[in-house]
Amino acid sequence: MSKLNLSVAIGDYDRTRPLIDGAVRIDGVDPVFMTLSPEEIFFRAFRSAEFDISELSLSSFTVKTAQNDCSYVGIPIFLSRAFRHTAIYVRTDRIKKPEDLKGKRIGLPEYQLTANVWARAILQDDYGVKPSDVTWVRGGIEEPGRPEKIRLNLPPDVKLENAPEGKTISGMLAAGEIDGFIAPRPPSVAEGSPNIGWLFPDPTAAAKDYYKRTGIFPAMHIVGVKRTLVEKHPWLPVAVTKAFEQAKAAALVHLSDTSATKVTLPFVEEQLKAARELMGKDFWSYGVAANRKMLETFLRHHHAQGLSSRLVAVDELFHPTTLESFKL
Repeated sequence: MSKLNLSVAIGDYDRTRPLIDGAVRIDGVDPVFMTLSPEEIFFRAFRSAEFDISELSLSSFTVKTAQNDCSYVGIPIFLSRAFRHTAIYVRTDRIKKPEDLKGKRIGLPEYQLTANVWARAILQDDYGVKPSDVTWVRGGIEEPGRPEKIRLNLPPDVKLENAPEGKTISGMLAAGEIDGFIAPRPPSVAEGSPNIGWLFPDPTAAAKDYYKRTGIFPAMHIVGVKRTLVEKHPWLPVAVTKAFEQAKAAALVHLSDTSATKVTLPFVEEQLKAARELMGKDFWSYGVAANRKMLETFLRHHHAQGLSSRLVAVDELFHPTTLESFKL
């Protein structure tokens, strides 16, 4: 049987590099890899389904799944995960604590970004700041005029407006025209700009406390396989899942070899030890079983925030063959 020649669009991460450099192979597939930014991958995947296998925004994928209109079938590979306490910046001369955000104006690049769903969930669950308590101002971080990738139908009590023409949300934060900023990337303001900083002065401590209370390590991105391919080749989701799991395992072996650190950053060995002590050996877990609570929390907030037209069940997100895995 000849191998399938498939395009694969993913980020260049330690957990994907064994696939990209060929150390790990996808059974039955001859891949063509494109390492692109998340913004480019998601725009091209959700606008025109350009890739056969693609990293996907969990939020955008959920919107399309709720509409029964997704070109991709999901597999439970969480390529990007992050505690989004670091995603919330504020004017520190106005905002001293999360509750101060009520009645304020917060900029964001897109309302439906996964990072923003999680940030709003944290603000609501832990501090009582509901999405309807804020006026949301949508605009590009670096370039003006950024649109939502997919069409939204938000609840009437959610106040969302576009940034003025020609303005970015980074510039508006620096000028004091908005009170806060939530995005996967930091605002592009001059280093040392006065009165701009994280909402949580020690976001690592806040994230650790969140994990201790909830057991949740938020997922941002999953992997999708084009639906038309899966219909023709039902073995493909498991083959892709298996390869990504092997690539992550190889990356962790590499990271754990501290004879010469593989990351250009001090204290890697200490941080790895701390992560395992807090979150267990498989702190970056793939699969549905280990992530069901996290996914249920995300889907509940995603629907409550008006992004998914109905409450999506966890198992709807993923191909049925990937919900369980074999054991030796």
